[in-house]
Amino acid sequence: MSNVFLLAVDGSPGSDKAIDFVADQAGRGGAKVIVAYVIEWSPYSFNTAEENEQRHKRREEELEKATSSIISPVEDRLKKLGLDVESIVRHGHPAKTVAELAVSKDAAQIFIGRTGETGLKSMLFGSVAANLVQTSTVPVTVVP
Repeated sequence: MSNVFLLAVDGSPGSDKAIDFVADQAGRGGAKVIVAYVIEWSPYSFNTAEENEQRHKRREEELEKATSSIISPVEDRLKKLGLDVESIVRHGHPAKTVAELAVSKDAAQIFIGRTGETGLKSMLFGSVAANLVQTSTVPVTVVP
């Protein structure tokens, strides 16, 4: 079995709890931690060539912002604990993308905070954690 954990983060307090939990678990077992952040993005859009160019530029800006404000601090925090860490930022459907990353990176387990996105959106569409539990082929630990 793989000794790789996939940690899905979103910058929320729930995500912070998952970071602490996975740091403890990975530290005990010497697991590599892959930190993943997914920027929600639909590939289905009908745009002009100019709109597509602007959209591509916006995607690149979002990747840079997510890396500097969310991923890098988590990566630094885990590396200070002596953990082997890799980080990934992707665009796509969050639950689907995290599940696909877990398979492609041969992760033994996915860790995610229970509470991330809040409000009406999560009530109507469900949370990323709930979707992962339902669809992932890799075990999912939801940290309360």
